Amino acid sequence: MNCSAEILPPLHVPSEDDSARELKHGAFYNALAVLTANFRSIFTFLVARLLGPAVLGTYMVAWAATDVISRLGVLAFDVAVTTFIARAEAVGDHARSRSLFHIAVTIVVAQCAFVAVLSIVAVRLFAARFNLEPHMTAALSVMLCALPGVALYRMCTAVSRGIKVMRHDVFSRGITDSFVTTIAFLAALWFGFRTFAPEIALIVGSAASGIVAFFLAASLFRDVPRNAAPIPFALETRRLFAFAAPISVYDFINSAITRVDVIMLACFIGRAPGVTLPIVGIYGTVVEVASGLRKVNQAFNPILGPIVAGLTVHGEQQRAAAAFSRTTQWMLWILLALLAVMTFAGGFILSIYGPEFREGSYWLVIVALACGTNAFVGLAETVIMVQQPKLNLINSAITCVVAFIANYFLIRTWGVTGAAFGILLPYVLLGFLRHRALRIVFQWRNPWSNLGAPFIAALCSSVPAIVLRYFVHGIPGELGSIAVFLLTYFLFWQRHRARANAA
Repeated sequence: MNCSAEILPPLHVPSEDDSARELKHGAFYNALAVLTANFRSIFTFLVARLLGPAVLGTYMVAWAATDVISRLGVLAFDVAVTTFIARAEAVGDHARSRSLFHIAVTIVVAQCAFVAVLSIVAVRLFAARFNLEPHMTAALSVMLCALPGVALYRMCTAVSRGIKVMRHDVFSRGITDSFVTTIAFLAALWFGFRTFAPEIALIVGSAASGIVAFFLAASLFRDVPRNAAPIPFALETRRLFAFAAPISVYDFINSAITRVDVIMLACFIGRAPGVTLPIVGIYGTVVEVASGLRKVNQAFNPILGPIVAGLTVHGEQQRAAAAFSRTTQWMLWILLALLAVMTFAGGFILSIYGPEFREGSYWLVIVALACGTNAFVGLAETVIMVQQPKLNLINSAITCVVAFIANYFLIRTWGVTGAAFGILLPYVLLGFLRHRALRIVFQWRNPWSNLGAPFIAALCSSVPAIVLRYFVHGIPGELGSIAVFLLTYFLFWQRHRARANAA
């Protein structure tokens, strides 16, 4: 449902320079949040080192399933409330933003608590049919208790992003979640809860980050008069549900696509070539490392959504297209550099978790390419969602079917390698579908002149890195090739930046 017709005439239409400044400012804080959130890797590292790949595999599978189930509780209200608040703020209706905050948080936290109870019952009843081992079933049952905290964090962060306040995520997720989860894990080990220590830590960390996110979001509405006329609860709830309904379906589908490889691997333990619980733990670590590429999207997507929503509500389609094009180029420069790091030094990165994890270096290249593709095409999802969310539903439904079929047959034939390719194929397809939607439906263009420079820089920088990697083996070769690549890549970037400034 498009609520733009119900909003008062705009008070201020941001200029192109305003949009660029907002993108840069928001991207900076989002990038800072992503960097601080990487402290969560300390938690994963400790689980791998102290409890081994088998326990880590159990945790990875439980979290993958919990993340997918959480979409049923949130029902895309986080996306809806970000869009609605961005539109309300675009016309100066701060009181409506506060009402949306209260409504969304109340509904979603209650929904997630209800979904958690139902899911625990369902897992206990049907886990055996999916070949899940008893200890994995128990771990998933415990993990599902984190859903209310996860919901609170997502909704409150969505509210802050709707007002284009990106720094809150640094404190709620980046600092609070990362450090509280790690401390809770060590405390659980100290008290002897070794079996479910990772799951208990996640519950505590999610609750803490949700509480911090709530108080930070609430602080944005202190200047709203208490006697401001509230918006009818039932009316606003219907509007949110109407907008979020198609989004929630493809949001759930997208989450399933993202997690299907890990979840299906767990169902094939002992039934596919080389698939064991420790191997699933190693592959889960590969996915965790490669997901760093997805986090690049998180640096730009949260601020791009409100900006596009604000521009399109004023009919500024071309300006929105320019903001999208600018953001894709920024993202591509970063993604290609990180992809090269994981390609040339994947073995070294994984060995930090333990010597047995080096086995996943080949899988890391494939999964990193998949995650990079997902991060890049995810920007198009935001643009399509703001204007035509049903298109995302169609694209995601097609991709989900392909993902499940591909993973089923590839895992059964090639084991973990099949899972890696089984997630790459759907993301390539999804990228093609979203690109077609932008070109055909919105007549948006992303000319080669915008994206060619990063690709050329990456190709040219790869040549000396590959030569060095060929002649120098082991860790020195991995680190040396990365140093050569990044230095050459940086020089190309500087040259491109100088030309852009000159133009």
